[in-house]
Amino acid sequence: MSYQNDMSPELKEKMKKNLVYVGIFSIIMLFAGLTSGYYVSMGKSFWLKYPMPNGFIFSTLFIALSSLSFWLAIFFAKRDNQTRLKGAMLATLIFGGSFVYFQFSGYGELVDRGVNPVNDILVVNGRYGDYFQFKYKGNLVGVDGNEYLINGTPISEQTFLKIQQYFNQFEKISRQAPLKIKDANPDFELLYKDSPVLIKNNLLYINDSTQMTFSDELRLYELSINIRDKRGDFFAKGTYGKDFTIYYGGKKLEYKNRKLYYNGTALKPYMQLSAMESADSASSYLYLITFVHLLHVIIALLYLLKVAFATFKGRYSSQNTLSLRLSSIFWHFLGLLWLYLLAFLIFIH
Repeated sequence: MSYQNDMSPELKEKMKKNLVYVGIFSIIMLFAGLTSGYYVSMGKSFWLKYPMPNGFIFSTLFIALSSLSFWLAIFFAKRDNQTRLKGAMLATLIFGGSFVYFQFSGYGELVDRGVNPVNDILVVNGRYGDYFQFKYKGNLVGVDGNEYLINGTPISEQTFLKIQQYFNQFEKISRQAPLKIKDANPDFELLYKDSPVLIKNNLLYINDSTQMTFSDELRLYELSINIRDKRGDFFAKGTYGKDFTIYYGGKKLEYKNRKLYYNGTALKPYMQLSAMESADSASSYLYLITFVHLLHVIIALLYLLKVAFATFKGRYSSQNTLSLRLSSIFWHFLGLLWLYLLAFLIFIH
């Protein structure tokens, strides 16, 4: 015997609404935990901050439009306007799909900026100048942030392309055989701890009699990867202070002469080491928070697809709008949740 058949329509609606509210509450608690963890982790940590990608801004517009079109769908359903109801539900699906598209577009922008889910803040392995430097046409190349310089002037894109092509040969190393030079370009002079690297029989020597070890070849390989990605001192691409900034304990750090400064004073060696060992937790949190929300949106969209099919079969009318109203409550909640998360990331991140 089913007790559900004996329930009044009002009681059934109340039970289903309560299930939706329980789901909403559990999601609120999940994101409250994630954003609280984000805020607490900022504490006495090195924290990378940068503008939100444009894709996230555009996705906000589309989730707002999807909420509006969903509201219109219910409005038309209550008036038995089937044609406009179907159009509004189709628009809701399109706008919802556009939100997902622009979210992934935002992730693509972040990756293009050198911001990945798992990364460090500062370059440690293969850092230019720690072991290796080089001269181009007799001029020593320097680094400032992520900019490679000659005599204090940024290297042109055309020249830097030649540098990338030259260093590409150092990306092929093996423990089984020493690294062999294929392009002994006279425009380049490789330096190891300020001393010229010698080339004998296409092999690298750090002095007249000592061939380069695999450990040093590995350091050269790591430098070549950084040059390939046009990376100097930071994993995030662009100009420090403009495209990204590092904070410590909520205070912005200055960067000059390849060092970080706190309140106008260079970080002490142990703090500099701590910065170099720090993972980019800010970006890890950003990806985690936004992607968990995106998963909820995708699941909700799959359910909306089912609702849309029912709409096109004419199952909803002024006498039957419960499924539409319940799904709209959850969809509006996801939209409001995204607005909160975006505002949190803009003003806190």
